[in-house]
Amino acid sequence: MFTGMIKKNRRTPVVVIDGCQLPCIQKFSVIASNHPSLSTYAAFKRFMAVPWNYYVKNWLKKIYYHSVRFRGVSSQQSSVKALIPENSLKEGDKVRVRIKEEIINTLDPFGELKGCSFLPDMFQYCGTEQHVFKTMQYFLDERDYKRKKTRGLILLENIFCNGTPVFGPCDRSCFLFWREEWLEKVEKI
Repeated sequence: MFTGMIKKNRRTPVVVIDGCQLPCIQKFSVIASNHPSLSTYAAFKRFMAVPWNYYVKNWLKKIYYHSVRFRGVSSQQSSVKALIPENSLKEGDKVRVRIKEEIINTLDPFGELKGCSFLPDMFQYCGTEQHVFKTMQYFLDERDYKRKKTRGLILLENIFCNGTPVFGPCDRSCFLFWREEWLEKVEKI
């Protein structure tokens, strides 16, 4: 967690960081990278990413979930409840990523389950066996630099995000977030 402070010297203020590097990203990035072969559609999508994700999508979600609540329990909600594992997953557990059709049945129209997106690159892991790296309890949300408490999110060993089609490749190698409903525990024999 960022506990930095600004120390003034004669020339420029110096920020002392005790912990996380995220608040300094703008300082140590050289320039915003532009994807050279970006189509008009992809360029528009990149341009609209912030307004869409922070404003439009939030309103659409509120309207959608209000209508779902008004209509009652959906088939998506009942199928998700059936997939919740009986025993919670722990570090080192061997799991199988559910098949594509099972995962798609858990997603809302926004491609999310309980706020966690299932990215197109994650489909390549469907049906494979993986190991749990960690069950998440907290994470730092880079959009507002707040520490968030979570439940039901899992990190799998050696499965990282490599970027997106719209924004291009990324070398940061962030763990992908997996909902426990998308995973099934493989029993040891």
